[in-house]
Amino acid sequence: MIGAKDVKVLDINSEFFGVPTETLMENAGKGTAEFVFKKYKPKSVTIFCGMGNNGGDGFAAARYLSNYCKCTVVIVKDPSHIKTELARKNFEKLKDVDIVVYNQENIDDIIKLIEKSDVIIDAMLGVGLSGELREPYKSCVELLNKRNKATLVSVDVPTGLGTNLSIVADATVTFHDIKEGMNKETCGEIKIVDIGIPKDAETYVGPGELKVYYPKPSPTSHKGKNGVLLVIGGGPYIGAPVFAALGALRTGVDLVYLATPKRVTRAFYSLFYEEEKKTWRRESLLNLITFELSDENILVEEDISLLQDLINKSDAIVLGCGMGKDERSYAFVRKLLDVCKGKSIVIDADAIGMVGRDRGIIKNVQAVFTPHAGEFFQLTGEKLPEDIEKREKIIKEWAKKLNSTIVLKGAEDIISDGKKLKRNKVHHHSMTVGGTGDVLSGIIGALLSKGISPFLAGCIGTFINGSAGLRAFEKYSYGALATDLIEEIPYVLSCVE
Repeated sequence: MIGAKDVKVLDINSEFFGVPTETLMENAGKGTAEFVFKKYKPKSVTIFCGMGNNGGDGFAAARYLSNYCKCTVVIVKDPSHIKTELARKNFEKLKDVDIVVYNQENIDDIIKLIEKSDVIIDAMLGVGLSGELREPYKSCVELLNKRNKATLVSVDVPTGLGTNLSIVADATVTFHDIKEGMNKETCGEIKIVDIGIPKDAETYVGPGELKVYYPKPSPTSHKGKNGVLLVIGGGPYIGAPVFAALGALRTGVDLVYLATPKRVTRAFYSLFYEEEKKTWRRESLLNLITFELSDENILVEEDISLLQDLINKSDAIVLGCGMGKDERSYAFVRKLLDVCKGKSIVIDADAIGMVGRDRGIIKNVQAVFTPHAGEFFQLTGEKLPEDIEKREKIIKEWAKKLNSTIVLKGAEDIISDGKKLKRNKVHHHSMTVGGTGDVLSGIIGALLSKGISPFLAGCIGTFINGSAGLRAFEKYSYGALATDLIEEIPYVLSCVE
């Protein structure tokens, strides 16, 4: 069973993986027509079509049915109101076949059509309806529900499903899978039709998840409303937490706090301050707010009291990038996870192995782990096989056991929260260069801070990271750096418009 947003994701991902939406609509129309003709052998069919792609399915069905019986289309508004290019294209095709088109305003003619029809097809509104039915749909539904003898078949879902007024269908032809809210009582007989959605569209992450779930800022939003992220890391490695922080900023988070040992903070400032001119460079990224911790080289338990205010201000946290394996940092991680009750936390790099020493320390947080195979072993003690399907099973089992989301990085990334699972294959094999994994952690952290669920943040994060990596490779070939990848993230995000 899938929801309205799942349907949108599948449509977009189908196009991405090689099956155009036009093909899906054609198959939907054909499948509807074949079911109606084989099941009912009608002599006369009337199809009520709406203004969106559900109506487009109805237009396509009308063309096929016109080969077998008399077919009439009732369009609920003037054709100038058709919303999608694809639905309009299928409406225009009706001119090439023997089909009479009525406007819903011709009420007397429509009542006669209903009385004479053997089958009426409802292709007015599909999934994703919000609120109650409005005119002219409300009147059409009331009219069709008063029919005397005609069999009523809905396309995908009955119009108004889930509201106070909906079509009472004898049968529903739905596509690919049953939709939320569908059952025999609400839909009559349910026929699932395969419309050619490719397996990859279900198996892999694509632009669908990004376009449907990325939360665009509202016109009235203010600073901090679109995510505040805290990145904690660094010490032995200077660049890693900076990569994560910059990756988060490029993913559209409003504010990033970067908390690091003193040597990392000084190194970061040196990147953007011109000592001779005593000025900050334009790209100083002032919305990346650095916070110097107590020790020179590592994260220590005493830092927790310094961080408490930042933890309270932040919507999500990224932990571990460039942290190292010092025993005192392990004490820091234990304490931090204890005080971050209820927070969403991306746990990366050496912090993963530290959690593996006592997995109970994550019980109070919503953890998203981002390991490669070696780090997964440190977390779980289990070596991963090369076979991708066996890997999937193990990742899903451990995600469920840990009550966390796992984003396993590899030739094909595997993302699971213990219930759902997806893969990502959008990236380039040159992305083994240092820092790309830190960027991924920052992207996922940014998405979490925007309120996206851990599983979807893992899915969308791997797609953004991989897509940006592909763009960086096009420009810089095998010389692409993590910083190049970061600069490509906004171009990937532009597809959500």
